[in-house]
Parts: sequence; structure tokens; C-alpha cells
Amino acid sequence: MPRGRTRADQAAAEPVTDTGEAMLPIVRELLAAIPSSCTWLLPVRDGAGQIVDFRIGAAGAESRDVTGRSGTERVGALLGELYPSMIGGPLWQLYLQVSADRQPAQLSNFRYQEQRAGVVAVSVFDVSVHWACGGLLVWWQRLDEYQRRLDQTEFLGNLGWGEFDLATGRNEWSPGMYRLFERDPALGPLSRAEQTAAIVADDQPLRETAWQLLDGGIVSDLTLRVRVGDGIKALRLVADVARDAEGNPVKIYGVVQDVTAREESLSAVDRLREELRSRELSALAEHRLAGQLQQVIQPLPSDPIDLPGVQVLVRYVPAGSPVQVGGDWYHAIETADGRVVLAIGDVVGHGLASATAMAQLRYALTAWTSIGISDPGPLMSHLNGLCLRLGTTSTAVIALFDPADGSLRWARGGHLPPLHTRGGRVTALPHPQGLLLGASAAAVYPEAMVHLDSADLLLFYTDGLVERRGHDQEEILTRVVDTLSAADEGAAGAWSAVDGLLEYASPDDDTCLLAVRITP
Repeated sequence: MPRGRTRADQAAAEPVTDTGEAMLPIVRELLAAIPSSCTWLLPVRDGAGQIVDFRIGAAGAESRDVTGRSGTERVGALLGELYPSMIGGPLWQLYLQVSADRQPAQLSNFRYQEQRAGVVAVSVFDVSVHWACGGLLVWWQRLDEYQRRLDQTEFLGNLGWGEFDLATGRNEWSPGMYRLFERDPALGPLSRAEQTAAIVADDQPLRETAWQLLDGGIVSDLTLRVRVGDGIKALRLVADVARDAEGNPVKIYGVVQDVTAREESLSAVDRLREELRSRELSALAEHRLAGQLQQVIQPLPSDPIDLPGVQVLVRYVPAGSPVQVGGDWYHAIETADGRVVLAIGDVVGHGLASATAMAQLRYALTAWTSIGISDPGPLMSHLNGLCLRLGTTSTAVIALFDPADGSLRWARGGHLPPLHTRGGRVTALPHPQGLLLGASAAAVYPEAMVHLDSADLLLFYTDGLVERRGHDQEEILTRVVDTLSAADEGAAGAWSAVDGLLEYASPDDDTCLLAVRITP
């Protein structure tokens, strides 16, 4: 409606009696049940058929306007009477356009100005308009109040948020982020490389910790020191990952808070608590890396492995503590001449260093057996030399089984002897002497030998099976022996008994079982 029209003009304007009027009861019932900001407008035409105003035919149940009027209060009123400053403006023109071409349209960041006292002078909206049922279906979302609350929250809390799209590389920052980093918004967000370079050198490992936590599905909450301008700020970063239906990371959401003042005022006890917490999170990240390394290096088959003259079942139970990933390892491989090398070991210590050492020992054992070194004593000596060079220590048992005559030769380095089950009777193999690997360059590893029969069961195991804090080792070992001796005949009974041993596994250490059943 033109600004110069009179009240007589308004009175002369009458709504068109068409599809819109006919649909009034239905549309009103529908919109009254929709809890969103929407209205349905009916064009009001003059005698020449020109649109001079819009009448509110229906409104959403919660579609209050800038003055606080409900949808019910506005139904039946003319738009030009309720919002005179809108007439002739961009939204008004959009209404006329959609009424003419029936094509949906949007108006982003529409600024509505109100002149009346007691009403916010400028309001900002995103508006969507569709032609429906002979009228205009208008949806809107108010932006200024939400943005104002967000800006105030960021300002009062020294907060900012960011969003990074892993697929497109798009990086988005809130106004608070620019304020925290003292950066001109016209320059856009810092790149990932720039953000990484801004972290002080001593805190760079924490960045990797954050990535590992996110990769493991854990919300990252870490405090990093970051160079901003000529100074250094302590910024707390809480980050999380959004994933697609297949579990792949898609976006990273982060909230950053400037906690410099808090960090500077921490007491000695507070600082120690924060340091311990950071170490714990770093340990969690290291645990994940170590676990991934273990899975890559020594995959755990769920079913028994068939090798010449034997079936081998492997079971592995990680420590209950998320920071106690150990260096337990096993090996079972056929040699070129048809014999079988069996081994189990435990690198002393926990964490990524132990998992890395475990990988080197296992790969070395594979390499030596591939070039024809298969006797247990020499293999133990080679592993001892490798541990000395690596600066690590490990226990181990290595055995060589010959299916041609049923003989088993074996050597040990500080490791518990395997258990031998035959006809329901369980005994430990006679064990030769042998120092912990990596303890002395002068260590020697003599061999012992036994003969095995068909259906015999050998159990190689690490100390997590029988050692538990607050429990007697001999008592647990007795229960292990009882479980094995009570096993039903046949392979199924043997494997069931081995699986039953897992209930004895220590929560404080990894447990690895290598069960070997002699086949006909």
C-alpha cells in the first residue's frame, strides 16, 4: 500500500474472494498447531485488482511479533496497519513478487525499523515466503535477539566459538574468537597452520593429545598457551567432533575461553592439579596410539589358527586402566622346513614406548625366522642383544615344535613357564634358566625339550593372568590349573576352557594367552 493512501482507500480495499478465502478454516487450524513463527497472508486488492495490502489470515501458535502480540491477536488485521514502516520496503516488495510469480523467495538479514515507543527500534530477521493455498505462507526467524545474547555471553565469559568443516576446509569464527585472538574480522579466521604455529612449543604435545582424544570419541578439554600479539594467553579449548552415519568425522566444533587471569592466580596446589589432569589426558591419547599400534602389529584372530601339527588360539585382554597399555606380544609362524615357532613375551613398562618396543621385538623375530634362525636359544640371544640396543627389557618364551616327531624345544628369559595339559593333568614345563631380556650382554639361554602327544594342550601366558594386586599368585595359578584340568575332551572343550581363563585376567595389566593344541 502506498504511503499516501487514505483511510477511505483502506476501507475501499476488500480481500479477494478466491481460493485463499475458501481455505481460511483449514489453514488457520493447521498454523494454530505449529509452534513456530509463521503467518499466512491474503492479498487485499483495489477495484483495479492491484494489491494494496495483505490481511493476516492465519498465524502460528507462538508467532509473536516485535511488539509481543500473539498470532491470535493479529489474525484479521491488515499488515499496513500493524507495521506501517514496512510498506514499500524490501519485504513488502518480496510479498508482491511472490504474489505475482508464485515462486518461493527468501530475504536474509531483513532489518525492520519500528518508530513506536516501548518497542525495539531495529530488529533483524531471516524471512522465507511461499505461495500456498491462495495466500503467502511466511516463515521468519529473529536473529538480533539471539545474536545479542550470544555476543553478551561471549563478552562476559571471555568466550568464542569456532567450527571447522573437514570436508570443505571451511573455517568459521564467532565475533568472540576474533576478540580473543585480537584479529580483524575482515582477515577471516586463522588457518590451521597459523593456529598451530601460535601454540607455544612446550604445549605443542597437548595439541596432538586433543586430536587423539577427538579421534577416540572423547570430548577434548585442554588449556594451551597461545601467542597473541606481543603476549601469551592461556586459552581453554573444549572441542568435539560431529560424525556422519558411518562414524567418519565431518566437523569439529570448539569453544575457547581466555583463562589467563585464572592461570596466573592459581596456587601451587591448583597448578599441580592442572598439570596432573593434562598428563592424564596425554596418557589417554598415548593409550589410544599404543592400542592402535598393537592392533596393526599383532592382529588378534578370533578363531584358531591352523599350523603344521598344531592349532593355535590367541586371546588378549587389555588392562582395565585406560593409561596402562602394556607391551604384551605373541608369535606363531611356520618355518620353511615345516616346523612351528611359538613365542610370547611382555615388554617391561606401559604406554607408547612399550608398544613400540614390542613391535620391534616381534618384527625382529619374524625376520630372523624368515632367514632360517629358528632354534629357541639363538633366537633368545638375538632378542637379548636387541633389547640392550633399544634400552628396554622384556620377558619371553620361545619354543620350536617339530610335527614330525612331536618334540618341543624351548628357552625362556625371565618368563613364566608354559602349562602342559595331558589327559586332565596339568603341569608346568620343566623350565631352563634364562635372564630377563636386556638385563645382561653375558646372558645365555639354554634349551629344554619335551615330547608332545596328540590332543595335548600348551598354554603360554603373560603375568597378567596370574598376578593381581592384593591376591596370592599361587592361588590364582591353582584356579587356572583347575580350569584346564576340568576341560572337556576335544578342541571345543579346550578352547572353551581357555576362554574361561579370561575371568582371571588382572585389571591392572594386559593379559595375553597363546594356547596350542597338538593335532593328529
